[in-house]
Amino acid sequence: MKLFNTLTRRKEEFVPLEQGKVKMYVCGPTVYDFIHIGNARPMIVFDTARRYMEYKGYEVKFVSNFTDVDDKIIAKALKEGISPEEVSARYIAECKKDMEGMNVRPASVHPQATQEIPGMIKMIQTLIDKGFAYPAADGTVYFRVKKFKDYGKLSHKNLDDLQSGFRSLQVSGEEQKEDPLDFVLWKPKKEGEPYWVSPWCEGRPGWHIECSVMSRKYLGEEIDIHAGGEDLIFPHHENEIAQSEACNGKLFARYWLHNAFLNINNKKMSKSLGNFFTVREIAKQYDLQVLRFFMLNAHYRSPLNFSSDLMEAAKNSLERIVTCASFLKDREAAGGIDFIEEEKELLAQADAFTEKFEEAMDDDLNTADALAAIFELVKFANTEVKEGSSAAFAGKIREKLIGLCDILGLIVEKEEESLDAEVEKLIAERQAARKAKNFAKADEIRSRLTEMGIILKDTREGVKWMRT
Repeated sequence: MKLFNTLTRRKEEFVPLEQGKVKMYVCGPTVYDFIHIGNARPMIVFDTARRYMEYKGYEVKFVSNFTDVDDKIIAKALKEGISPEEVSARYIAECKKDMEGMNVRPASVHPQATQEIPGMIKMIQTLIDKGFAYPAADGTVYFRVKKFKDYGKLSHKNLDDLQSGFRSLQVSGEEQKEDPLDFVLWKPKKEGEPYWVSPWCEGRPGWHIECSVMSRKYLGEEIDIHAGGEDLIFPHHENEIAQSEACNGKLFARYWLHNAFLNINNKKMSKSLGNFFTVREIAKQYDLQVLRFFMLNAHYRSPLNFSSDLMEAAKNSLERIVTCASFLKDREAAGGIDFIEEEKELLAQADAFTEKFEEAMDDDLNTADALAAIFELVKFANTEVKEGSSAAFAGKIREKLIGLCDILGLIVEKEEESLDAEVEKLIAERQAARKAKNFAKADEIRSRLTEMGIILKDTREGVKWMRT
């Protein structure tokens, strides 16, 4: 398997630190509101990466944090007259609901920043002791960027250019920095803010330090993969590298993976532009499986444009797979038990679709091409599985289809729902009307069921239904 490493700007063969095991850290959201669809992309992408690695036989320890202390959380708490802890607890719970809807599996560990403060203080003190950090007069602790010789290696930014850019920014309150490039590790409390006691002042950590500490605590000093959105490359991930490697004296992460931006109707998503959508808002219009399919229908390093038309296309495409899985299930129930001789050769042909899927995923997690392989399998199933096919053949093709979709986190067979008595009665009445050739009444009942959110489909195996 090859992965594009942001650190080296090339695809590299993935070789884990420890054979058969993967240590992976993905930066999670700041929990001050419902997550938006920009947050959803890395969640879906790197959940899929985890699933595929497990399919390949790796034991994956997957850590993703919740940033639960931040200016936005504090502002929300003040606005609502509640504590920051209540704000973050509420939106962590809401985030987990959205993750479940998108079929994003819980991480092995979901650490929260406020629960890891002692570790942050300890790391900051180590950086001070090693000369990589210094406390200012007011208790702010800064990291000495120029002391870390490899600064800029992830973002490929030149220190001189950065220095020139920072000189033009006159930021109030930062006159105590030794150098404009230095960044905050710890900052003093402000009136009404939550704070913790440290050797330097009562205050709270800077944003960057939390991930360095949590990654080290739950995965170790050196990890296989660190991932997130490309907006985190600089300064967040660059600063993580500086802190971690300066403190631990070894390489922080071997592979850095970053997904590209999500745009809305070809424009950057922004509340000021009125094109800002939360996952919860999307869920009112679509099953979140459609959102997951939409996200995976493009390579994770390609910019992705979100629009109603593209979501409708994703919905229709996913429905093709769901319909095929349902058809195969029906054929499995109706067919003879044993393989027919020619089906054995067809089954061997079907293995080619699995190979194409794996080739795509091995090439830097190319989910777009992996989905193309799944659609080839769907076409094959619709052509080769027919009336008279054996249950064994239909079952094997169905098993293959469901298995490949599951690697991508796509649920194409849901648990069967029961219908209430009124709906069951209406479906029976429609069937009776059709049998009596009273098509006007049958159409009237179909329209009534549609208004109730039940869509009917007449097939060779009988009437099928689904909820809108």
